[in-house]
Amino acid sequence: MTSENRNGERAAISAVLAYAAGHWRRRKLMVARVAGAILLATLADVFIPFFSGRLVDALLVADTAREVALARALEAFGIMIALGVAMVGLRHYGWLGVIPLSLGMMTDIAQETFARVQRFSTDWHANSFSGSVMRKVTRGMWAVDQLNDTLLLALLPSAFVLVATTVLLAVQWPLMGLIVALGAAAYVAMTVSLAVFYIAPASKLSNAWDTRIGGTLADALGCNAVVKAYGAEAREDARLARVLAKWSRRSARTWFRHTLAGTGQHVVLLLVRSLLAGAGIWLWWIDRATPGDVTYLLTTYFVVHGYLRDVGMHVHNLQRSVNEMDELVELHATPIGIADRPDAARMRITAGEVRFEDVAFHYGAHETPLYSDLSVVIRGGERVGLVGHSGSGKTTFVKLVQRLYDVTGGRVLIDGQDVSGVTQQSLRSQIAIVPQEPILFHRTLAENIGYARPGASEAEIERAARLANAHDFIARLPKGYQTLVGERGVKLSGGERQRIAIARAFLADAPILILDEATSSLDSESEQAIQAAVERLLKGRTAIVIAHRLSTVRALDRILVFEAGRIVEDGPHGELIRRPNGRYRHLFERQTSDLRAAE
Repeated sequence: MTSENRNGERAAISAVLAYAAGHWRRRKLMVARVAGAILLATLADVFIPFFSGRLVDALLVADTAREVALARALEAFGIMIALGVAMVGLRHYGWLGVIPLSLGMMTDIAQETFARVQRFSTDWHANSFSGSVMRKVTRGMWAVDQLNDTLLLALLPSAFVLVATTVLLAVQWPLMGLIVALGAAAYVAMTVSLAVFYIAPASKLSNAWDTRIGGTLADALGCNAVVKAYGAEAREDARLARVLAKWSRRSARTWFRHTLAGTGQHVVLLLVRSLLAGAGIWLWWIDRATPGDVTYLLTTYFVVHGYLRDVGMHVHNLQRSVNEMDELVELHATPIGIADRPDAARMRITAGEVRFEDVAFHYGAHETPLYSDLSVVIRGGERVGLVGHSGSGKTTFVKLVQRLYDVTGGRVLIDGQDVSGVTQQSLRSQIAIVPQEPILFHRTLAENIGYARPGASEAEIERAARLANAHDFIARLPKGYQTLVGERGVKLSGGERQRIAIARAFLADAPILILDEATSSLDSESEQAIQAAVERLLKGRTAIVIAHRLSTVRALDRILVFEAGRIVEDGPHGELIRRPNGRYRHLFERQTSDLRAAE
């Protein structure tokens, strides 16, 4: 293993433990209660072998009356029973305490990770498998349960037993203390080294392929309609089989390394047991130990052996927890991308004027900027169309208005307020969006429409649906507004989904509307219904319309013609169409001739 990989493993362990410690600090009393109960239970366990030795000695002393010997033996026996009851009770109390601790941490982690992932940038979500992300979150969440059990209920008492036993033996027999100390140190060092530097790298790779399985499944199931359309079930089966084969090989290597490490640990335990038993016999031979002492030594060894054997398992469990939480912790270390400033104010939109002042913008992966010194004003209440070839800058323009990206230079202002200085929630809650391909939640129609305004009444939702020409088709459904639409709205047609998205925008009643032309791929009846709804929606608000079919922008107040990140023409349809050799006129005439040829 290279030094770089070793440093990476150490960094991963440190990051995960620091992350867990942060959550423990929120629940200090719970952690203290669990740790205290477990340590007291372990202390009772450590002293039981000592009194078992005293019991044997009481029975073996020949020059003592049987009644006295019995009394001493019963005294030692009673103490052993009391210690055993204390150990069981305290351990039960500790294990009960870890339940609310782990559940509370798991709940917080799932909630906080979900909240953080939701706020990651648009680019991050575009480059991530939702299935893989869900797998990282759920696997990491459940790993917290194992981490708490391993550290608080397993490794903590194991470490305490080893230290306490070594001290007790060393006080009476320094040689025994030395054997236990050296044997335990060798065993723990070997176990930790194998776990961190031998098993962990393989485990990390198998976890990565486990994540890939989640992504592959989600990708195929989410696009099942496309799979069926092309009869590609066998292809998707084969694709998953390739991922499973890779995961299987990685997992087999991980499990093989676990097995090999376990065998090595048992060899060390065998050596410690042999040395301790041999030393006990030798101490008895030279009259340095009684039969009770030898009983104490052997009983103590069996206790130590059990804890040492479990240390190996616990260290492996700890490493497995670290590996499974590693990707979740990485999510928390990932920059959000677009974050509110600490002093961000609430956006207040009245007129709805949108102003770009010398805006420069550069996509991270691109060598050249898309915008350089872009300046334009859209007056409040104005309806403006954005036209141009794909990649000319239309979509980026509206994304900057929503602050889905931050500009690299200049400012974007709405009613004189810089969008980078206000909270994203207050900004986007006052901008209604109707995308070209609406995305619906797998919830009821009422919930999907009402998403624009939490707490909207049934009457308000129905009114928005009527304005969007959606009420009639909803009313014909068996469950009406309580109909579930399926994942991403698959139970509805394209036109129906569009009308739900328009109803959502009506309900939002935002002063600014962004409309990505929604009728280019619909049948004529749906197009007419949607066009009528859109005309109603445009009234009385600032509207920015991304136009794919230029015939739809004739009635707008202005048209901005984009080309390579620049606005090359600006004006109403009538003015632009009269410009000889104008870019808009060329686009319009070409599209018109293409339509005629298609007819």
